[in-house]
Amino acid sequence: MPERYETTRSLLITGCSSGIGQAAAHAMAKRGWRVFATARAEADVARLEADGLEALRLDLADSASIEAAVAEVRERTGGRLTALFNNGAYGQPGAVEDLSRDVLREQLETNLLGTHELTTKVLPMMRAQGHGRIVHNSSVLGFAALPYRGAYVCSKFALEGLSDTLRQELTGSGIHVSLIQPGPIASRFRENAYRAYRANIDAARSAHADTYVKVEARLASEDGKGPFTLGPEAVVDKLVHALESKRPRPRYAVTVPTHLFAALKRVLSTRGMDRVLLRATKSERE
Repeated sequence: MPERYETTRSLLITGCSSGIGQAAAHAMAKRGWRVFATARAEADVARLEADGLEALRLDLADSASIEAAVAEVRERTGGRLTALFNNGAYGQPGAVEDLSRDVLREQLETNLLGTHELTTKVLPMMRAQGHGRIVHNSSVLGFAALPYRGAYVCSKFALEGLSDTLRQELTGSGIHVSLIQPGPIASRFRENAYRAYRANIDAARSAHADTYVKVEARLASEDGKGPFTLGPEAVVDKLVHALESKRPRPRYAVTVPTHLFAALKRVLSTRGMDRVLLRATKSERE
């Protein structure tokens, strides 16, 4: 059992197998935080431990896994946790009419319901100590819907609403809630999305069969090649502010598309915004 450091700032991060979560775990550890890096697969947990991090298994789709991870953190820290970074998520591509109830439920179990359950499990520790930081990794798709991403959009729109409500309810508690809204970030996100698409979408029988040819080509391409794509460190920079500043912001926009779409949404009508978003994704469908 690792030695307890009850006076050290402690941080639990989900989804640390790669990308943003992995970068955040290493960066915050270098800044002196005691990081609990979590991943779903045991092989990833072992690799994170080999990299010098305290790593735990945590599957957001499994309540028992969440409970076990929180219990372990509580034991190791003496019941204190400074911050939680809810980063773990995946994207389920496909037209809305091709999403079965089970497929949509699976997306929500990880991206929304598991994140919510984990948050409620750590809040008692934060309330008892009188302070805490909760940071949700949302997306530009948490406020701007794009076609063929409906399941992911649904999960992130819901996460934003839940986060806004929680922030209001925690006013005066010493616990701050923030959202980070990345656009395209270099990671294995597209690779994992392609796997989910192949597993759950029957493209050949869909009314969108022709469009899916373009969708598949996009998903099969390597991440990190888009003109506005940034590295995961861009998200980590915002995370540092959310965790360490005296006055963390409710929202942190990351990448040009996030800033642009947020500005346009403030001034355009719904139909006008639809035209912009459809134009931005035209090459994916034609």
